[in-house]
Amino acid sequence: MQPSPAASAAPHRFCVAPMMDLTDRHARYFLRLLSRHARLYTEMVTTGALLHGDRERFLRFDPAEHPVAIQLGGSDPAALARCAAFAEAEGYDEVNLNVGCPSDRVQSGRFGACLMAEPDLVAEGVAAMIDAVRIPVTVKTRIGIDRDDSTERLYRLVDAVAAAGCRTLIVHARNAWLDGLSPKDNREIPPLRYAVVGQLKRDRPGLSIVINGGLQTIADCRSAIDGLALDGVMLGRAAYYSPWLLSEVDRALFGDARPGPDRSEVVEAMIRYACARMAEGTPLASITRHMLALYQAVPGARAWRRVLSERAPRAGTAQAQAIEIVHAALACVEPDRAAA
Repeated sequence: MQPSPAASAAPHRFCVAPMMDLTDRHARYFLRLLSRHARLYTEMVTTGALLHGDRERFLRFDPAEHPVAIQLGGSDPAALARCAAFAEAEGYDEVNLNVGCPSDRVQSGRFGACLMAEPDLVAEGVAAMIDAVRIPVTVKTRIGIDRDDSTERLYRLVDAVAAAGCRTLIVHARNAWLDGLSPKDNREIPPLRYAVVGQLKRDRPGLSIVINGGLQTIADCRSAIDGLALDGVMLGRAAYYSPWLLSEVDRALFGDARPGPDRSEVVEAMIRYACARMAEGTPLASITRHMLALYQAVPGARAWRRVLSERAPRAGTAQAQAIEIVHAALACVEPDRAAA
């Protein structure tokens, strides 16, 4: 599969955000079926997990997922460098450093959004990773922390990592409030300030700036890219819970006019993928849970979700049963295709 010129020139034009418990390898394979060019990100993986845990499991991905980036959580430069090298050896296209997650667990580990207060340490980590790998090293951050609406902290961080060699920053256009909000509330309550990200691009035109936060539709993506003169957008839960949106991305944002698959073709491809993974011991429900929203707003969508939600967990790793279950779900939304 050859990328379009637009995809090569703007690799971050459309990205699917790293989301804990959501963007695992099975979700990424599914999303790749919908868009050739969207850049996919792993769940955040801590340096401790890679250095002391089941490294092979954390790094595993399917070649079909390219372009795919790994997001690391950590603050020790030596550990980050080692983990970036592991990721490059595994074949990832990019290493992204998390400087935006606001959860208590992340703060206690001295990484995530709290690192906005330590720009020099972040820059040391970025420099160590850049020295260790040849693939791009990027940073994902917020525009600030707590209720300080100044942009001084953001610019200090951006300038520090840029001096260390980082050329691409993904900026969630909200502050991270570290004093009591849950991660969910931190995605919704701190106000969105897109103008801050647009001004950052104008002030630092040599950097690639990608905006994240609150974007829901292709129209939102176009407005952010064109209206703010940004290099790309990153969608999180809007992409996961409305995945058919990705079927518009290649044409609308990358200028790739080649037709994509229809929904039933995606389902059949996922059946083949599921059978291969089940042969390795993966339960069917671990895969089909990511497919529940594929038919959102289509007649029969509720029945599609019900069949998969109720029956897939009982299938375990039985391939014949898995095929029957997914086809039964497909019959709820596309009876003619399921019968064929």
